[in-house]
Amino acid sequence: MSKVHNFSAGPCILPQEVLKQASEAVINFNNLNLSLLEISHRSKDFVEVMEKAQALVKELLDVPDGYSVLFLQGGASLGFLKAAYNFMKEDGSAAYLNTGTWANKAQKEAARLGTIIEVASSADKNYSYIPKNYQIPGSADYLHITTNNTIFGTQLKNIPISRIPIIADMSSDIFSKKINVADFDMIYAGAQKNMGPAGTTLYIVKDSALGKTGRNIPAMLDLQVHIKKESMFNTPPVYPIYVSMLNLQWLKDNGGVDWIEKINEQKAALLYNEIDNNPLFKGTAEVDSRSNMNPTFVLTNDALKDEFDAMWQAANISGIKGHRDVGGYRASMYNALPLESVQVLVDVMKEFTKKHG
Repeated sequence: MSKVHNFSAGPCILPQEVLKQASEAVINFNNLNLSLLEISHRSKDFVEVMEKAQALVKELLDVPDGYSVLFLQGGASLGFLKAAYNFMKEDGSAAYLNTGTWANKAQKEAARLGTIIEVASSADKNYSYIPKNYQIPGSADYLHITTNNTIFGTQLKNIPISRIPIIADMSSDIFSKKINVADFDMIYAGAQKNMGPAGTTLYIVKDSALGKTGRNIPAMLDLQVHIKKESMFNTPPVYPIYVSMLNLQWLKDNGGVDWIEKINEQKAALLYNEIDNNPLFKGTAEVDSRSNMNPTFVLTNDALKDEFDAMWQAANISGIKGHRDVGGYRASMYNALPLESVQVLVDVMKEFTKKHG
């Protein structure tokens, strides 16, 4: 079977060895002659999975003492509401940096509970850049940022210096580069962009920051409830957590975040160099805001679209069609995408340009 070069924006590409292990667990997990999908989430075998997944997060990201790691349900979209419920006081306010579709949705969800201060927005240029030189209000309960914007291909290169707590949605670039967890009161991330399959969401929460809002928080949204119950207040999504654990183990075994950050930089440099030097292509994000995870680009001559599409499809490239809000192409290059796949795409772009000299 021919190799497919999977640039899908999410669900993400996963390592083949992870997929093989995960598929075997569906049939017979831990030699129990039972499927992982059949065993109790309270069983010793699954509790070990949960504990190992949490330990790997702490190890790979060097999570300091005083933080809890949770694997919950609801995706980052529920995280938008959890952030506001757990960190915005009843009579308080929150600051939001509006850098894309998901940042805007997070802001709108929080507005259901209190006053929102939009510190800056790049909506004026279709979210093609990350705003700079904005003021963070010291009176707000927290600043919310989205570190990587999959649709528009932008990424925060530096975390803001803030007097107030920072909450970050890192759904599409967590584990892709080194971060300082201590800079944040909470990080949350849907698994399906760079960590595992859809169905679980990672939360890394500073324990001492919770319980200060004065709100009567619904139990499913209360992070203290989930911490007390060790991510098992209700039945957790066992399979997405297991596959995420396998993927994190794969990352550790190959050299961890330091290792993958270097590879991700190589992949981004390779593709952006071709975009910038090939007259038939043009990047859509401003250069200093470009994402290493989701490069976005367009053809300089739309009349050539059908021909280019036929060429990359013939090369077994999958998933590079751009989002409808941007058009063109989006080559998502998550951790498990090898450098060789990026080279295949670049070679197609070069060959395409040769034909049109």
